[in-house]
Amino acid sequence: MHEFSVMSQIVSSVIEEARSRNASKVERVTLELGEFMMLGHAQLKFAFEVLSKDSLLDGAMLDLRTVKGEIECGCGFKGEASPREDSLHQLTSAFECPKCGELAKVTGGRDCIIRDISMVVPDV
Repeated sequence: MHEFSVMSQIVSSVIEEARSRNASKVERVTLELGEFMMLGHAQLKFAFEVLSKDSLLDGAMLDLRTVKGEIECGCGFKGEASPREDSLHQLTSAFECPKCGELAKVTGGRDCIIRDISMVVPDV
């Protein structure tokens, strides 16, 4: 399960950050997921729930936001990408340029970013 592995790394990073700030609890984690990451939101939420049990993240909310994918082509096109209708291209990162029809390079939508962590920290 790819989602479980990815979420395991995210949970570890969030716990490390919370500990570095002496947090007593993490209340919310916001992730930005590129649409080309091929990660299932339901599976990510399940993995988050399992991996955060009995930790600083126990009971925290997980907010998942999808970031649109982008492509760039040698013809000069830069913009959002739409996969071809056939299922093979919906499962890979191969996209045709809508302007010229050539194979375009994916330039965005493959990231997984921890955008925000809301936590309870002691008063300074």
